[in-house]
Amino acid sequence: MQLLKTYIVEDSAVIRESLIAALEELVPIEVVGTAEDESTATQWLTQPPNVFDLIIVDIFLKSGSGLGVLRAVRALRHRHHMVVLSNYATHDMRLRCLDLGADMVFDKSHELDALIHYCAQLASGQGVDSRSGALN
Repeated sequence: MQLLKTYIVEDSAVIRESLIAALEELVPIEVVGTAEDESTATQWLTQPPNVFDLIIVDIFLKSGSGLGVLRAVRALRHRHHMVVLSNYATHDMRLRCLDLGADMVFDKSHELDALIHYCAQLASGQGVDSRSGALN
């Protein structure tokens, strides 16, 4: 399994720290940075020397939104995975996030296990089809 260099965009410090602890315990992940707003996230993520494999982003942030982060990051040339983790994972929002380049969208309240499973699949080198959830 490879170590996933992960950047987390989440405005709640409690959720962010809990998520980091869970992921680091269960998946080979290295958190390379965090942000609580769109501007900080896009500034770090779009700088060429910064390297990451996975971005986990919430939709509602202290300022800006996760949608802006998705929009900015999808234009980058290097290969990366983007997932959304939000309490606002409605059908329409899921489709919008997928259209903006998210690979998967997870509900914070009900799909944390699915997020962890997804991250473990990425670390093991397996891909996932964002529309069906099936392994590639």
